[in-house]
Amino acid sequence: MQNLVEDFLQHLRHERGQADHTQRTYAALLGKFVAWAERNGIAGWRTVELRHLMDFLQHERGRPLDGEPKESAKRLSSESAYLQIAALRAFYKFAETEKHVSRNVAEGLALPRRWKRLPKALTTEEVERLLRPLTPETPDSLCDQAMLELAYASGLRLAELRGLRLEQLHLEAGFINVIGKGNKERVVPVGRTAIAAIQRYLHAGRTQLVTPRSSANVFLTKRGTPFASVTLWWRVKRRARLSGIGRNITPHMLRHSFATHLLDRGADLRVIQEMLGHASISTTEVYTHVAGSRLREVHRKFHPRA
Repeated sequence: MQNLVEDFLQHLRHERGQADHTQRTYAALLGKFVAWAERNGIAGWRTVELRHLMDFLQHERGRPLDGEPKESAKRLSSESAYLQIAALRAFYKFAETEKHVSRNVAEGLALPRRWKRLPKALTTEEVERLLRPLTPETPDSLCDQAMLELAYASGLRLAELRGLRLEQLHLEAGFINVIGKGNKERVVPVGRTAIAAIQRYLHAGRTQLVTPRSSANVFLTKRGTPFASVTLWWRVKRRARLSGIGRNITPHMLRHSFATHLLDRGADLRVIQEMLGHASISTTEVYTHVAGSRLREVHRKFHPRA
């Protein structure tokens, strides 16, 4: 059973161009079903019935979460259940198309409703504090400054930021090429302040971080290596703490702030969609709810009859 899962992951990687994170998520979720099937005497995918999938999902919802004690009352969230079902449905669609199974038994699985979480954005004041340069300057601080300025100026995802390479920079022309989800390429403009921060980092910071073994990644650690996701996450949190921002700040909040602040100032939603690299306008529309909430708050606060 695991061999067919590997074929599916190869399909995601080479034919669908799915992001590494998506591949790892699907591998982990399908691996859980394979392990459960083996424990329950299921020898192959052709013998799996809808009732087996339902039993597995019931088992997943009832067991304690990984890393939690057995007596813990915490159980699988609806978001995790959604991902588990989505992984099974995507796998079975592939398996049926490739004639590995005679029918798609997972198409009978209903996806639970996903509640849209409104993205959390920084206030303009918080952005100003976060992007205020630190002194004295060091290669590390110049790197952090350039990363933060670019993340807010262009709305890059965490993976896009850490994977950005030198050949993708076109600073004199005022834009960068970004390789996003599904290996889709898009052009994103970069503002003057971010361009200045990147140029200063390239000339005074990266030259001291680069080693003979360094890759062409723009942003490098003290060892001259590309950032791991967790390291980049930690660097943003450290900078927020040094800036005196009390609440929890994540790299993705800079992307949300980019989109929210553009919309607040009258940018067209379709343009924001293109810059964010969203495949569907419905994904971008969540920011209209954020803007609407802000408008209602302002109305309640300042209108004499609110």
